[in-house]
Amino acid sequence: MTKAIRGIYAAAISPFHADGSLDHARLTAYCQHLLSDGGCDGVAPTGTTGEGTSVAMADRLALPEQFAAAGIAPERVIFGTGAPSARDCQALTRACVEAGYTNVLVLPPYYYKNPSDDGLFAYYADLVESIGRDDLRIYLYHFPQMSQVPLSTDLVNRLRAAFGPVIAGLKDSSGDFEQSRAFIEATGGVAENFDVYPSSEAFLWQGLDIGSAGIISGSTNIFANLVQAARRAPEGAERDAAMDRVREARASAGKYPMMAAMKTAEAWRSGDDAWLRMAPPLRPLPADVAVQMRADLDALAAIREPAN
Repeated sequence: MTKAIRGIYAAAISPFHADGSLDHARLTAYCQHLLSDGGCDGVAPTGTTGEGTSVAMADRLALPEQFAAAGIAPERVIFGTGAPSARDCQALTRACVEAGYTNVLVLPPYYYKNPSDDGLFAYYADLVESIGRDDLRIYLYHFPQMSQVPLSTDLVNRLRAAFGPVIAGLKDSSGDFEQSRAFIEATGGVAENFDVYPSSEAFLWQGLDIGSAGIISGSTNIFANLVQAARRAPEGAERDAAMDRVREARASAGKYPMMAAMKTAEAWRSGDDAWLRMAPPLRPLPADVAVQMRADLDALAAIREPAN
């Protein structure tokens, strides 16, 4: 399979060694957990929640081979390969496809603000042409709050017209469901084989009802099983109750800095405080904030500590 399967994805958090380098073995094992007991259909490593732009190029380049050695199915992984430098993005993407991972999530070049659609088209066109593989599948990454470089529906359809199935989908991290709707309506969504992923599990059924492909979310690092329960629930009161729990969980996570919160939750689940390390300038949760978050998660029964 070339294209990533549709469904519930976690924007996977990234573990670091004490020296600040990426812990490839721990990240690979963690993604295996997410794809099994963690309840995820897929994982999206080295994205925003994974502090991808803070991970050294050498570490990012080496990661796909680690996933391949671990036997993680390529159709269940969408690697983040965006970078301000077009050549860096190309090198990261090439490392993925050469390891067998042809699905990549690509931010626009985010240092220069207000680029033209022509300039953004050139960035993505250069990526497609430099890789030169028909099995490449690019998921555009719309996250204007962080990148300050929004992607227009006109640009998305221009890229699709030029490169066909290589432009496979889009992650919409705007947090605005109407923006996700606009991308789905402009492209045809899954009916036209274009996979739009909103970034909040609170939008699960709204999105599926109009043609989204699922969800790619930071908080599904811990809440994916709740989302899957809502996805499986029969229409009616049971589904409504399950979605209320999903929305409650997402609202709870939204009270805290997402990356630090998800790392704190994983440290609790795994019993491994190495997960608390973050790449500067991000910092772990202060102790008093962690206590409040733990109370919130206990109320949701969202964390299972390792057996003694």
